[in-house]
Amino acid sequence: MSNGTQNGHLRIASVNVNGIRAAYKHGMADWLAAREVDILCLQEVRAPDAVVEGFLGEDWHLQHAEAEAKGRAGVLIASRKDSLEPTATRVGIGEDYFATTGRWVEADYVLKDSAGKDATLTVVSAYVHSGEADTPKQVDKYRFLDTMISRLPQLAAASDHALVVGDLNVGHTKLDIKNWRGNVKRAGFLPEERAYFDRFFGGEIGFKDVARELAGEVDGPYTWWSNRGQAFTNDTGWRIDYHMATPGLAALAKQAVVDRAESYESRFSDHAPLVVDYKF
Repeated sequence: MSNGTQNGHLRIASVNVNGIRAAYKHGMADWLAAREVDILCLQEVRAPDAVVEGFLGEDWHLQHAEAEAKGRAGVLIASRKDSLEPTATRVGIGEDYFATTGRWVEADYVLKDSAGKDATLTVVSAYVHSGEADTPKQVDKYRFLDTMISRLPQLAAASDHALVVGDLNVGHTKLDIKNWRGNVKRAGFLPEERAYFDRFFGGEIGFKDVARELAGEVDGPYTWWSNRGQAFTNDTGWRIDYHMATPGLAALAKQAVVDRAESYESRFSDHAPLVVDYKF
């Protein structure tokens, strides 16, 4: 359809694939073929453009921010060639320090709203550092989160709707980590990290945590599980993958689903896709 939506619905999926080659080897293509996704956002692509195009290039417009470091990071936005072409794309979060790290890519689209008027949508696929407490990795993580504090209001001001999706590597509240008591001193659940998300979702910046608002005050649903022990089998997970939307877009979200695999063996990544339907 010309406005890129199916009967006014726009389905946006985000998943950290933990290497696109491995994900396709373990069944990602079957998941994607059945899911009717309009915009697909990937993190930890960990492959050059030519490899990515071999998997997705035929049916999708691709905006890929490859990391300079081989085999690391990499983020992607893909939209259906038959319905949704970006009007503009940008690589990087606006801080030279992160320009070649493969952690932030943006794409703009024009959709029809419920009144038939054009509405601009900016989508970001983001991959925040995992970090490690009291190390240079954690310093880089805070620097990236600081840059997000600056970039999010700019996104909101520039488009009718803005959406940041991806593996943000922080569980915001106790509901977001099954074993939160055992992780209060670990990267991913440090009070200093969680305070950034208070700002993202609070009055200062005003984005909405789409999946949390739709799920309510419940544990999870989790999107990542350690490969250690029986974490996946016991659903001892972390909710660290997000759809962060400006309020007007969040109000259009009708359903959020975590596509948790039926078994440990049937997963194509250690993360599960987070799929949200928006009604325009």
